[in-house]
Amino acid sequence: MSPSATVIAPSAASKLALEGGTPISPKPIPFMSTALFPADIDAATAVLKSGMLRAAKKCEELEQRFAKMTDAKHMMTCANGTCALQLAYEPLFNPGDEILVPAWSYIATVSMVVARGCTPVFVDAIPETYQIDMKDAAKKVTSKTRGIAATHLYGCPVDIDAVQALAAKHSLKVVYDAAQSHLATWKGKGIGAFGDAVTYSFYATKNLATGEGGSISCNDDALARKIKLLRSHGETDKYLHESVGYNYRMNDITGAIGCSRLDRLDAQTRQRQASAARFDAIIAKIPGLTPPATTPGGTAVFHLYVVKMDTTGFRCTRDEFCKALAAEGVPTAIHYPRPLPKQPALAKWDRKDCPVSDRLSTQVFALPMHHDLTDDHFRIVGEALNKVAAAYRA
Repeated sequence: MSPSATVIAPSAASKLALEGGTPISPKPIPFMSTALFPADIDAATAVLKSGMLRAAKKCEELEQRFAKMTDAKHMMTCANGTCALQLAYEPLFNPGDEILVPAWSYIATVSMVVARGCTPVFVDAIPETYQIDMKDAAKKVTSKTRGIAATHLYGCPVDIDAVQALAAKHSLKVVYDAAQSHLATWKGKGIGAFGDAVTYSFYATKNLATGEGGSISCNDDALARKIKLLRSHGETDKYLHESVGYNYRMNDITGAIGCSRLDRLDAQTRQRQASAARFDAIIAKIPGLTPPATTPGGTAVFHLYVVKMDTTGFRCTRDEFCKALAAEGVPTAIHYPRPLPKQPALAKWDRKDCPVSDRLSTQVFALPMHHDLTDDHFRIVGEALNKVAAAYRA
């Protein structure tokens, strides 16, 4: 901790745990909840007993049910969310194309654009919602621009109307990365109804988690066929290959876990939304901290609950603030410690013109968010936030 951040409180109750005070909670509250239910284990065991381990009926069931829940015509499961992006990008974009991408997102959104041989053009974020700023995107369209890759970040939809309007104006293809946004909606419709393709991750920490896994949805029959061929070596019949492809299939063990967890996804999503409302009420009363905003027209599902800190209002950095919270029993996570244009792997394309994303990398932190948060968890978070904010207030 820097010397300027040190504050000595007058009592053990108000003194930071980092400084020898009593922590709000001696045991950290859980940052996430990933445990399988007995039903999930039974579903996986049934597949193991059947011997049908490859992609089969359970993957098909997951595809059909999840497509319906997201208002998509086609859903194709695959090995993981990164494979999903690759399978979506390959039939839609060509090497050399410029693709508008978010500067503020997880790297997979952009790295698979690069893997396709395309040029990423970084677009800044909206400071309140953290989503891709379509006004900035409009300024960066060139004669080489062919697509938009937009992330529904943290569980919040982007401004889909703005994305689709820009795409229509310039004849651009649109892929939405919804790895964090299962069951998010836009103006009452599932986000699977929009764009050329939507990709999902079923990683172990996601709202719908199978351990590893992913899917791609679309509403075009021809595109769905291309994606299915790409997913499995371009095979149309046994040992008959119409095109070159990959082995990006899911398996039925994973599919069975997904089907089981899908039974609870709607209820758990409502729990996350209720938890976010409780966090909003806590954060709103603490000067210098701001709750996340939702894009007007969108319904967020809160994969992450990301707070923004006005660092000018405190005698500490964001990282020091989070370290103090951890000592009080409240773990946090930084999503993300640097914007994508500043990642070494993407430095070749650094435009150095995404100031909001640069600021967010020093301001935001995620609080625990999952379907098992209790009243006591909210009490601990609220008390810890107030204690740390009071100790470090400028």
